[in-house]
Amino acid sequence: MLSEIRIQNFAIIQSLELTLQAGLTTFTGETGAGKSIILDAITAVLGGRAEPAFIRAGAERASVEALFLIPSSNRQAILDLLRREDLLEDEETILISREIRQNGRSTARINGHSVSISLLRELGSYLVDIHGQSEHLSLLNVRQHLNLLDRFAGSQETLTAYQQIYRELRRTQKDLENLRQSEQDAARRTDLLEYQAREIEEARLQPGEEETLRQERNRLANAENLSSLAQEALSLLDEGLPDTPALTDLLGQVITALEGLARIDPDQNRLAEQALAVNDTLAEISRELRRYLDTIEFNPRRLEQVEERLDLIHRLKRKYGGSIEAVLEFARSARQELETIAHATERIAELEEKEKALRQQLAELAARLSHIRQSAAAQLAGAVEAELADLSMAGARFSVDLHNQPDPQGLSLNGGDDRLAFDESGVDRVEFLIAPNPGEGLKPLVKIASGGETSRLMLALKRVLTQADAIPTLIFDEIDQGIGGRVGAVVGEKLWLLARQHQVLCVTHLPQLAAFGDQHFSVRKEVEGGRTSTRVELLEGEARLIELAQMLGAVTQVNLNAARETLQMAQARALQLAGRLV
Repeated sequence: MLSEIRIQNFAIIQSLELTLQAGLTTFTGETGAGKSIILDAITAVLGGRAEPAFIRAGAERASVEALFLIPSSNRQAILDLLRREDLLEDEETILISREIRQNGRSTARINGHSVSISLLRELGSYLVDIHGQSEHLSLLNVRQHLNLLDRFAGSQETLTAYQQIYRELRRTQKDLENLRQSEQDAARRTDLLEYQAREIEEARLQPGEEETLRQERNRLANAENLSSLAQEALSLLDEGLPDTPALTDLLGQVITALEGLARIDPDQNRLAEQALAVNDTLAEISRELRRYLDTIEFNPRRLEQVEERLDLIHRLKRKYGGSIEAVLEFARSARQELETIAHATERIAELEEKEKALRQQLAELAARLSHIRQSAAAQLAGAVEAELADLSMAGARFSVDLHNQPDPQGLSLNGGDDRLAFDESGVDRVEFLIAPNPGEGLKPLVKIASGGETSRLMLALKRVLTQADAIPTLIFDEIDQGIGGRVGAVVGEKLWLLARQHQVLCVTHLPQLAAFGDQHFSVRKEVEGGRTSTRVELLEGEARLIELAQMLGAVTQVNLNAARETLQMAQARALQLAGRLV
């Protein structure tokens, strides 16, 4: 559950720290005071939208930090995720933070470690479920109805197995399509691939040979100059010039002089030894130069061969890749594709058998999934109708319409000739139907539900669906929209019951609902020094009565008495419900 939240420079919130408890927490206050901004901050810290527009005017950055207690309901999944990403610091708490900068960039951290927004969202999906005002619109999106039914049915295991086979089937079908297309182009493609592979293979390229050839070309092209320079060095070392003795002769004189010096002054033996070492080095240089002279080749024919070889390598590189290794890889790929084409008929037969087997598996899983949904649809309809009855829609009927679409290329669930269209969610098409008033026929929800009816239907669905949720914290932003005060107490009662299994945060304008809060916060705007800021106060005792009276219209004695009665009735009802839960 969400234990603490700290918000800095977020919209009109300058600085805010809240400590939250388990149970139902209600937020009340005038429109625009900042109630929904608090929920926006929670959304941002969980990986939601975070734009520079959220930064308080005059500030360089905004930040939100949230401390969560790891729940028992989905504890293992959360710990596994943290261990997988090497983020586990404490098995009891998680610290999440988000910083938004003016340049549009934001930083996300889990337990002090920088993480991607996608990872933040993944973790957030285990911690909080936010039901904002836009949720009313999502209920009017028919494509969401199947997801809601699956959530109620608990069909995730079967759906996951189905989706795995579905994806494998699509990969197999894609491979088949590619092979069949390749088979059609096989003759033309085979000739081209065979020519390319043979051209490369006949060249007998060797990795690294290009550099070796360049060095050989350099020696062949400069053979005369290399020979002249080597001979000149040898002459200076061993033969000397007409008016200058050889270097080795001069060094011999140096050695003789140093040996005489050492006989007189033994401390100079080291100099004589160094001169002898230099003499040995010069002798080795002479030997190496003679050997090198023997290798210098004046061979125009070989130079021509090397030039031709380098030209061949250059042409192959230009056609097939930027290096010898790339050219060889091209030849290998060409041969592999030729092998594939050669065995295309066999491979097509194999894949066709595989496709048939996968379709059979998929049909079995689709049938199982449909059965689960059919069973759950009736239960969901009954549960929602019961909730609607409590919300002053006793005569309303709710139904889940499951239907299929024929498709000659679809799945055969019963082994017959009838085939049904299918996609990644199965063969079922789902739409919610409602008859708000007795005597009316069931019609699509998206066409006939009014705003108030949609709000109550959303609350009924959330009540039914979230009881089975493992997510510990549920947030409702004005779920009472379109609901009058007469139904407000019922809504508060249902949220209070939901809060026995989850931590529930609720923004509301109804005093009858707010009275059920285990915690009640007042959110208001204050102007100080020409700046507007949001202030949040935990209400208790007389302060709470005054807030409820203001929600009833004004702080008068009549409204104070009504507020006290509303609060007493809510507390009495909560005690009564708590007794039933024991």
